[in-house]
Amino acid sequence: MPDTTPPLPGIDQLRALMESDVTLAMGRTLGFHLVEIGEGRVVFEGTPGREVYNPLGTVHGGYAATLLDSACGCAVHTMLTAEQAYSTLELKVSYHRAMTAETGTVRAVGTVISLGRRAGFSEARLTDASGRLYASATSTLIIMQR
Repeated sequence: MPDTTPPLPGIDQLRALMESDVTLAMGRTLGFHLVEIGEGRVVFEGTPGREVYNPLGTVHGGYAATLLDSACGCAVHTMLTAEQAYSTLELKVSYHRAMTAETGTVRAVGTVISLGRRAGFSEARLTDASGRLYASATSTLIIMQR
């Protein structure tokens, strides 16, 4: 029998995902997960280790960029209807200080700056447990009909 369940709005999709305790592939690979969801705001947490080091002996910038991209995108996702989807058009990341395995758990907090019919704009900050800023990002996302 075909699934006749109506699609969920974006915020409810993310809540269902978080409640299912399923970690998406990228989160499993890099060791981060979604911990908070609100309208126009999400939080991801992860603890970088030596497995994400670059040759310089610090956490690779791609780790921070991935958390920030996820936070920016999912913040916009919380504002979408069941008939909408999004894709990142642009991500600008600024690195403020290096992370190491000793940094501990970091949080990427993403918030929506503005949302229109065809584009969304969001920002995110990556901080440690003491609130020290490691990286920040802004993102432009295209809004599409499914």
